[in-house]
Amino acid sequence: MSPLQGKRIVLGVTGGIAAYKAIEICRRLVDAGAHVVPIMTDAAQHFVGPTTLSALASEPVQTELWNNATTPIPHTKVGQGADLIVVAPATAKAIAAYRIGYSHDLLQNTLIATRAPVIVCPAMHTEMWEHPSVVDNISTLRERGVHIVEPESGRLAGGDVGAGRLASPESIVAAAERVLGPSDLLGVSMIVSAGGTREPIDSVRVIANRSSGKQGYAVAAEAAARGASVTLVSTVSLPVPAGVTVVSVETAAQMQAAIEAHAPSTDVIVMAAAVADFRPVHAADHKLKKHDGAPEVVLEATPDILAGLGERKPEGQVLVGFAAETNDLVANAQSKLERKRLDLIVANDVSAPDVGFAHDTNAVTLLRPGAKPVEIDLASKRDVARAVIDTIAEIQTGKN
Repeated sequence: MSPLQGKRIVLGVTGGIAAYKAIEICRRLVDAGAHVVPIMTDAAQHFVGPTTLSALASEPVQTELWNNATTPIPHTKVGQGADLIVVAPATAKAIAAYRIGYSHDLLQNTLIATRAPVIVCPAMHTEMWEHPSVVDNISTLRERGVHIVEPESGRLAGGDVGAGRLASPESIVAAAERVLGPSDLLGVSMIVSAGGTREPIDSVRVIANRSSGKQGYAVAAEAAARGASVTLVSTVSLPVPAGVTVVSVETAAQMQAAIEAHAPSTDVIVMAAAVADFRPVHAADHKLKKHDGAPEVVLEATPDILAGLGERKPEGQVLVGFAAETNDLVANAQSKLERKRLDLIVANDVSAPDVGFAHDTNAVTLLRPGAKPVEIDLASKRDVARAVIDTIAEIQTGKN
């Protein structure tokens, strides 16, 4: 279950061009199970109509302190009932008003009246973002415990390019999950591998597999949301989860080098990638031509990254493997668990409908040494990742 499920989240929208992104933020929060209460400033309504946001939120947009049919003190009512307040976008004016407690509109009154955690997502031109007064205001809000989702660099209004663009809706929702979700991996370092490796035959062709990397990315996103410092070693190009560092690789050898460089000092390693078992002994440095006839491709075994990690596993480290099987799921996974000295293995039958490669859903069996298998029925890959991370946190607690 998402940490946002059933939570009452106030979404404050202020008057910047990035206000249009609040529509997508609202949609994602609602999809995650949150009850979204939207508040728009007068300036925000110059960019986005309240009708649009009302249609997607859990209740109609509120815009003013006065003439409220349900309560004479809407700011107190909304602020007291909130589990979280997210201001996106937050303009320089809104940030300054919040810092000094200038309660001139419904949103600022609500921010002052609440005891809920607050996330502020600035968006403005680079010159404004870097102005000493804005820098000072942001610093003060941080000191007070306000969570800041810093803007990104990119194209701004008017064609300018620089720092100040509102963070992506994915990043903002991920920040909400971090604030409201468990922080049971805070301070934990983690490596997650994702995708299928590609072993070259020539300069054009490769030996590959059908792994999309979606499950590995979901694991990385869930771990980061729960406080872990995550390095994702990936062979695919998917949107990078908020707070995750990506190392791009292609072959099994490159993945091995990237993981082993950090493995000795890492608390948790999750090998979700589908690493090729074999590679060509010799790869041509040019494209092989059809008219030369079918080439003879001689294969050799790739390094068994997971087995090597198991052999050298330092005390206290949690090592997790994945097993994509088409038959004898539990028996094959149990054998791999024992042979490679794993703490947990995530097994799935990739021949089953809607399971495994390329799908957005998965169904897995979790196996641990000395414990009964735990079956996770068909669910989204993020929900499966949540079950995996729950188990990792439990294993870590037992080791510490």
